[in-house]
Amino acid sequence: MVTKDELKELLSDCPTLYHMAEHGSWAFIRERGLLSTTALLDLYGIEGIVRAKIEAERRPEGVPLTHSDLPRAVIRDQSPMDDVGLRRCLPTHMTPSDWYRVLNSKVFFWLTRARLLLLLNAGAYRNKRHDVIEIKSRPLVEAYCKKIWLSPMNSGCTKPFPHPRDERTFRRIIDYPYSERRRIKKRGERVVELAVDYGILDIRAFMLRVVEMRGSDEIRTIDRIRNGSK
Repeated sequence: MVTKDELKELLSDCPTLYHMAEHGSWAFIRERGLLSTTALLDLYGIEGIVRAKIEAERRPEGVPLTHSDLPRAVIRDQSPMDDVGLRRCLPTHMTPSDWYRVLNSKVFFWLTRARLLLLLNAGAYRNKRHDVIEIKSRPLVEAYCKKIWLSPMNSGCTKPFPHPRDERTFRRIIDYPYSERRRIKKRGERVVELAVDYGILDIRAFMLRVVEMRGSDEIRTIDRIRNGSK
């Protein structure tokens, strides 16, 4: 259980959350919100076999979505993870499809810039541009507390080593074993991921800035708070 003081400490240690989005996606996110894969499939009316393939199977590449009444959107790839690794690290009662569905139901944030840069500089991404969204952690947690999950690991990666995971990897804030992690992990590493169910429609209410990045390089500022407004 996370006490009020522990949560205060966590938010003090990690005042900014980071989301790595597809390059060029901020205009859509600004208008429609930051949506999970499941929410995007709902919005675009994707059903049946096509939906199952996107939602319950690994995506080696990004998947474009189109609709006559909506702008083009892209669901991100899952290249840092594969079925072989998941079969090694999941319990016998869970399948890779189960795990993909868990991940696809949420939107994810890193709690430190160091974690963000680690992913941006990973082999599959280091030469690509991304829209990085920086979010104020405290207001988001206050507004979405009941929809937030915390994870002690990178849940979307099985390379180079597939660390064990199961349905208890994600915990609600009140149930997260913060005290245990506090004893073994330094500040900033006691929680690795923050995830929100389904999506954040009012993402602009929490946005600090959006930056186009390639690896560790900031190419340009796409959007930012100006004089207290978005």
